[in-house]
Amino acid sequence: MSGKYAPKGPVGRMVHGFEETAIAVMLGLMTMLTFANVILRYAFNASIIWSLEVVLVLFSWLVLFGVAYAFKITAHLGVDAVTNLLPPVPRKVVALIAGAICIFYALLLCKGAWDQWAPFADLPPTSGHWFPTGLDTAARGRSFFETDQIPMPEWLRFLEDWINYGERYSKLPRVVPYTILPVAAVLILFRICQAVRRVWTGESESLIVSHEAEDAVDDVAALNRGD
Repeated sequence: MSGKYAPKGPVGRMVHGFEETAIAVMLGLMTMLTFANVILRYAFNASIIWSLEVVLVLFSWLVLFGVAYAFKITAHLGVDAVTNLLPPVPRKVVALIAGAICIFYALLLCKGAWDQWAPFADLPPTSGHWFPTGLDTAARGRSFFETDQIPMPEWLRFLEDWINYGERYSKLPRVVPYTILPVAAVLILFRICQAVRRVWTGESESLIVSHEAEDAVDDVAALNRGD
């Protein structure tokens, strides 16, 4: 990717490559599974019984990945009618305050994502309502919870010894699809910090504002002019 969204530094390039690859793989798998199921259903009166659940999982992953990715390309909608009236310095201060609030929210999101995912990985969630005050080792594990129809891949059988005390899974454990929760939360935090850094260094005047409506009006005006 070139231009202002090009990754900078080894960490940025690594995260960028991970995001791009993950999104491409998820889109490809969703398309292939849906296409195969349609062909099987209408041509052979059969279906891949677990494909719908897999597509739903992949779509959920895609949405959460997309949230972080939209932060990177400033595609989230925002209202800047008031801040655009401010001089440059106060506008930057307001943007940095908004960025600090977003970072705080992302940290809360990370805690919530960990607390939701950890019991399914046989790990302790954090204690504390807003801020982590420790680990709740008395929390009941949920590593035995399985998906409804997704079969258990043989190459993931090591999870039975790691988190399920040697008990075999008949279906894919829920810890696998739920892993996207902490991963996406950390990615969102990382992208928000990048956006705040761009404002701090003067590379950008705002955080995550997309002028989608204005761009659409400009496109229509250009079409009417015959451009």
